[in-house]
Amino acid sequence: MTSSMIEGKRADSARRRERVIKALNAALRTGGDITVSGLARAARVDRSFLYRHRDLLERVHTAANTPVEEGRLAAVSRASLQADLANALERNTRLAARVRQLEQRLSKQLGEQAWSESGLGAAPDIDQLQRRIAMLEQELAEKRGELEEKTEELEAARAANRELTRALNQPHSGRP
Repeated sequence: MTSSMIEGKRADSARRRERVIKALNAALRTGGDITVSGLARAARVDRSFLYRHRDLLERVHTAANTPVEEGRLAAVSRASLQADLANALERNTRLAARVRQLEQRLSKQLGEQAWSESGLGAAPDIDQLQRRIAMLEQELAEKRGELEEKTEELEAARAANRELTRALNQPHSGRP
């Protein structure tokens, strides 16, 4: 950036700062609602401008939290009341959804409890039984493998026995 561009940006930032300070002072004089959005709108700047300038943001928060002077009533704007109403309605919607969610969870838990207490439900140790079944199935597969090996060995021994019996029962050539 050239130095003239930098100076231009600084001057623009200074003008924006001045507009924010004037809008803040005006809101303090009139007792208006002091919010970041409202001041940004009144000063014709983006809210991000206030968030980038921490000193201005701190002034806004300090002014917003400062109690109204005695003898002066805080001005409540229609926009602030509408914002409060919108927030309350949104909170009500969120709470109603949360209540429905909790009611469903409670209903499910009570149903599961009644089902298990009735004796109609699955045994409470079903996980243990399923693990036992899996272990026994694995043992069965191993035993079947061992049985197949033994069967093959037996068949081989029988074949060898037949060959030996056949060899013993055949007349030897060279014997009278």
